Amino acid sequence: MPPMTTAPEAADHGTSTPGGREATLLVGNGLTKRYGEQHALAGVDLTVNRGEVVAIVGPSGSGKTTLLHVLAGILPPDGGEVLLADQRIDKLPERKRSELRRSAFGFVFQAGMLVPELTCLENVALPLLLGGTNRSAALTTARTWLHRLGLAALEQRRPGEASGGQAQRVAIARALAHEPKVIFADEPTGALDTHTGQETITALLDAASTTGAAVVIVTHDPAVADRTGRRVEIRDGLVAGRPSA
Repeated sequence: MPPMTTAPEAADHGTSTPGGREATLLVGNGLTKRYGEQHALAGVDLTVNRGEVVAIVGPSGSGKTTLLHVLAGILPPDGGEVLLADQRIDKLPERKRSELRRSAFGFVFQAGMLVPELTCLENVALPLLLGGTNRSAALTTARTWLHRLGLAALEQRRPGEASGGQAQRVAIARALAHEPKVIFADEPTGALDTHTGQETITALLDAASTTGAAVVIVTHDPAVADRTGRRVEIRDGLVAGRPSA
C-alpha cells in the first residue's frame, strides 16, 4: 500500500463538528471527472465527518452519482484527491481499492443488488466471506443483523420472496455487517413508495448509528434529504453556491 498522505489544510468544506479536524473521516479535494466533453465533476470539495449523515442532492445529470462513485473508490477521479482517515485512496491500484470497498465501505443501491440465488442470510454474510471471515462466524453476524432489522423470518428465503422494503433492509444489513466506516447509499428509496421509503431510511440511519458509520446518501427525495444532518447540492458538476475556480 502506498505511504500515508496527510490531507492538506484547506478551507472548510462543510459543517464542522466538535473536535475540529480530528473528526474528519472522508475528504474529496478538487475532484474532477470528465466523460468525453462533459464535466461530470468540475472541482468538487467535500468533507464528511465521523458519524455524519450527508445528503447529496441535485437534478438528474448533475454529477451526484459520479461524486459518490469517486468518493467510494469505484471510479478514479481525473483530478483532485480522495482521502480516508488522512490516507489517500484514489491512487491505490484497483486491487487495493477493491479491498478497501469490502472492508471500509458499505453500499446500498436503488435496486438492492442482492444475489438472487443466495438466501437473504447468505447475502448479508457475503461481504464477510469475501473478506476472509470463516463461514460460521459470517453467518452468525449476518443472522444478528437480520434480527436487528426485523428480518428473522427471511433468513432462509431468497430476495425474490421479499417485498421491496424488506429487500432494501436486507441490503442495509449486508452493508453494515462488516461495520464499515462509511455507508454509501445511491437512491436507496427510489424504487419504494413514500411510506416504505421512510421506513427504509429510518432503518438505515438507526442501524448506522449503532456502529458510528458515516452515511452519504444520493437522493432526489426531499423527505429523505430532510432526515440527514447536512445537504450538499450539486449542479453542473460543482457544489452549488460556490464559485468555480
